[in-house]
Amino acid sequence: MGVLEDARRGGIDLSPWGKFDRGKFGRGQPAVYALLFHLLDVAAIAGVVWDRYLTCGQRRLIAAGLGLSLAEARCVVMFIAGLHDLGKLSAFQEQEAVPWAQVSGTLRGDARGWKLMPHERASMHAALHLLAEAGYPADTSDSVGVLVAQILGGHHGRFLQVDIDGAAKASRVGVTLGGPAWQDLRRRYFALLRHLTGATAVPADVSVPAAVLITGVGVIADRLASQGHYWLPKAQAPAFGAADHYAQAVREAPGVLEQSGLTRITLPHTSFSRAHGGLETPNALQASVIGQLAPVVGEKGAGIVVVTDATGGGKSVTALEAARIFNASGDTNGILWLLPTMATTDAAYDVLEAYVAAHRPGHAAVSVVHSHSYRNTAYTDHRLAAHEPSTSDAFWPGDDGDGDAGMQAGERPEEKVTVPDGWLRGWDRALLSQFTVATHDQALMAVLPVRFSALRMLALSGRTVIVDEVHALPPFMRLMLGRLLHWLGALGCPVVLLSATLPQHVSRELVRSYLDGAGHPYSETASLDCQPPYPGWLYAAALDASLTRISPAVAAAHAERHRRRADIRLRPVRHPSCTDPEDAPPRETRLERTAQEIAPVAESGGCAAVYCATVADAQATYEHLRTALDWPDGGPEGQLVLLHARLPGHQGEALIRHVRTALSREGRRPERLVVVTTSLLDMSLDIDVDVMVSDLAALHTLLQRLGRLWRFDSIARPAWMRGHDRPRLSVLQPTDHHGRTLLPPAWRALDSPFLPLATAEYLAHRHQGPLTLPDDIQHLVQSVHGDAEDLATASAALRRGHTLHQARQRTEEHHSALHLVPAWHDTLSLSDLHRQNLHASEAATRLGVMPRRLLPVYRTSGGRLSLDAAGTRPLPRQRKPTTTQTRTILRHTLPVPAAWVPGRGLRNQVPASWRTHALLADLVLLVQDADNPAQPVRFGRHLLHLDAALGLVHTRE
Repeated sequence: MGVLEDARRGGIDLSPWGKFDRGKFGRGQPAVYALLFHLLDVAAIAGVVWDRYLTCGQRRLIAAGLGLSLAEARCVVMFIAGLHDLGKLSAFQEQEAVPWAQVSGTLRGDARGWKLMPHERASMHAALHLLAEAGYPADTSDSVGVLVAQILGGHHGRFLQVDIDGAAKASRVGVTLGGPAWQDLRRRYFALLRHLTGATAVPADVSVPAAVLITGVGVIADRLASQGHYWLPKAQAPAFGAADHYAQAVREAPGVLEQSGLTRITLPHTSFSRAHGGLETPNALQASVIGQLAPVVGEKGAGIVVVTDATGGGKSVTALEAARIFNASGDTNGILWLLPTMATTDAAYDVLEAYVAAHRPGHAAVSVVHSHSYRNTAYTDHRLAAHEPSTSDAFWPGDDGDGDAGMQAGERPEEKVTVPDGWLRGWDRALLSQFTVATHDQALMAVLPVRFSALRMLALSGRTVIVDEVHALPPFMRLMLGRLLHWLGALGCPVVLLSATLPQHVSRELVRSYLDGAGHPYSETASLDCQPPYPGWLYAAALDASLTRISPAVAAAHAERHRRRADIRLRPVRHPSCTDPEDAPPRETRLERTAQEIAPVAESGGCAAVYCATVADAQATYEHLRTALDWPDGGPEGQLVLLHARLPGHQGEALIRHVRTALSREGRRPERLVVVTTSLLDMSLDIDVDVMVSDLAALHTLLQRLGRLWRFDSIARPAWMRGHDRPRLSVLQPTDHHGRTLLPPAWRALDSPFLPLATAEYLAHRHQGPLTLPDDIQHLVQSVHGDAEDLATASAALRRGHTLHQARQRTEEHHSALHLVPAWHDTLSLSDLHRQNLHASEAATRLGVMPRRLLPVYRTSGGRLSLDAAGTRPLPRQRKPTTTQTRTILRHTLPVPAAWVPGRGLRNQVPASWRTHALLADLVLLVQDADNPAQPVRFGRHLLHLDAALGLVHTRE
């Protein structure tokens, strides 16, 4: 029989199953769904993903990578997506008794001797020889047929190696995957899929970037088609022939994509002022991007833009305007904004959400993606569906790991057009949203050999990627960012890098990485001057590696408009960790100096920030100020605030929002507010303070903090400051009794010790005049973070520190390179992208000990565990927590180093009903006595307890 006959009702055996529901979701009887129908569903949805989710640039890249026209490439992508589960025509069928009993007798009788293997590998092996028969070359590891087979094998997240002369050999496949009846049915399913999708053209090639994107399309289509609310009603419907079913699937596919929230939209035009929160006109930097960059991008297309400017200079608006210009070409559509911390990500989410909403779209989802996005109250709005599924990168509920048989269709709340639909709220799926704010880590995972890295790569491409606070990345992460930029260059994805303190060698290295991915090898760009002006911007075109810079006159005008003077003063102090000899004269302590600097604010009003190196320092500073300045219980109306990373999530998130609102440009500024914090407020928070005190830190960190001192011209300073003509940052320099910088032991693990030591040396010996911003910033950064050879010669201690600093950088880069996926032009087989079996939970995007999540709970007198000491919020123990309960539990957790919770006993383990939950299973309970919550809980030598004001308090015996 031919494909025309097979396409008719009753023309082909439909008894092999692809989806099975045991009826456990309250639907009564078990449901079985024909495998062929699932394959056709996925093919149909893949076509709509091509039409409505992929951008013009992505479609052209895939077509060029296949050597086909756009129409031909669309059909081939649908065909490949549909083939993904062909390997289920194998011993896979025996895994469930109910659907196996319904398989035809002919097939059941031809199952002797077959062997069970993962169906994604079976799909790869089975399709390889069918592809060869269809004209796809399959004789070498980089031939078209082998690469297409690997795409099928990668639909569950990892690309597999094809052993052409071994396990994938035709004779062995015939034995392993069933007898002649099964082989014949696989061949007929293959031919029917090819016929119905119209994929008659044979690709001339399969480029690695195209293969990655095709894999991502298949994963999306498979997940959408595997939703229970999609296929279960179809399983109960009257039987159709393959052609009729496919036609129906094609008609339904647009609605499925629309319901998922994946359909891309074009933001309606709006004015600059409305888009950016009421700014009347662009500043000189922004105007130069609008007027000078736009025509160059119109001519040359995608590329990488580096924007450098002092904090407060409007880099965020500049980046959004650059994204608008890139997206106007039509090759990309959307924005991905990457930031270093969860706090800055939450702040940027508010900015991007307001930007998108200002265009007044019908609906445009804006997602926030980081490991604790559930605690962002603006995102986890109570109006969201209460029963949406909890998912993670490596798991989503379902019977066979292939989809979610129990997922209900989420309903989008109509009150807020930027809230994502339920389907887009899964963790790795949230990156697919057209407008996304995420931490750097979420994007860097795309260049690690973890499951579904291809899906992440698809999610990152097709829009403008903004990488904010680039200077904040240590060498470990910077090497990963370089590899990510390489891949984004290969995918034709425009990139905007933002930084206030970027050393020249770093910007040059990152630009060249992008151009290498775009097809301009390092050897060709060795002499390229990739250093942008400061302040200003540089654009490197992916097309020809040509460079465009901001006009020097415009850069000078922008610097003049934002020029200001500021002081950085070193204050030598004795840190509590330093004990002076008995005969040494008394010295001012760190806490005394801090209280002296803050006293005018406490007495006469104003807003101040005290940056501390560690959480322990912040807690000690808070307690000292509360006592020394007579501010019991944090002062009236929260005038003294302690903010650090070891507060329960809901408490920390509320405090950050309070500080951001109170100290913002438009906020109702309090008469008096002192924020004692750590590095949590360092970056990308648009706040302004009158007084600032900081522990010694690397110079680029101090310059970032300085940018929040007298940030807004419109703010009226306190009356007692009227004689001050410029702001002053007081830097607490820990010294020994001889006046030499002495870093406390707890500080040395935070960063390379050389950087704060070199910063202290530089500030101590520079002329005492004020800094001129932004003019002096690049010179300051280069002196400490660029070529510090001259500075290192100042003393033997600095020479040793510099040597150790360079060794530490090389070590970080070495460890980073161990897990990186290869460059696209070094990828001979798709399996090279998953040579290592790295689980997402073990993948490190930051060097150091991976933290554990601690859940403080209280044991009441009745023996129950509760989230509060009063016992009003008992833990759900007997059944798996609902989504709402899960979110509440996670919002009470906080991160701690794994070394703090060794030897966890039964009392520290989560309830048995939580142990299969992807987000709750690894929590560690901190069980405190509700009647005596201040009593520390012992974990080996570590003592922990949660204080209502201080957060988690840690001491060590």
